Amino acid sequence: MGRGKEGKFFQFCLDHVKAYNATYNYFAGMNDEALAAYAKQEEIGHRPTWKLGVNSKAARMAQRGRVAGGAAGPEVQDGFNIFGARSGQEASKPESRVGILARKALDTLGLDDSADKAAIKARYKELVKRFHPDANAGDRSREGTLQEILKAYQTLKAQGLV
Repeated sequence: MGRGKEGKFFQFCLDHVKAYNATYNYFAGMNDEALAAYAKQEEIGHRPTWKLGVNSKAARMAQRGRVAGGAAGPEVQDGFNIFGARSGQEASKPESRVGILARKALDTLGLDDSADKAAIKARYKELVKRFHPDANAGDRSREGTLQEILKAYQTLKAQGLV
């Protein structure tokens, strides 16, 4: 039916719907200021916004002491340590020395992040001997696994871990 009457509808046949829609103007009767205000609200999808730290939930949390001095309190889950180390607590786990690709390569070889060069080389040799077709009487069914192992080792070599 129009602005201010959302949820109310006319009952038209298809021909009259087409005629009505061709002449309908949602903004009819609005002055320039009202159009400008509508356009500004459209930028944010007509939803309320607040400046950072102004909304009531954040204010209540600060008053209750859940956030003090910029560090997260016990009620805030901070898995990425965005708020910094909490008082009296160390980081949950030490930072890994390898990146995502190297970690995936180590997983392929069945090793963890703490594996050194010797352990990587030994595991690589063991897996190549186990999955190579020559060691399996010419059986090529595990060739895909062997290729994954070779690719993982090359990745680790490119990362400088071998």
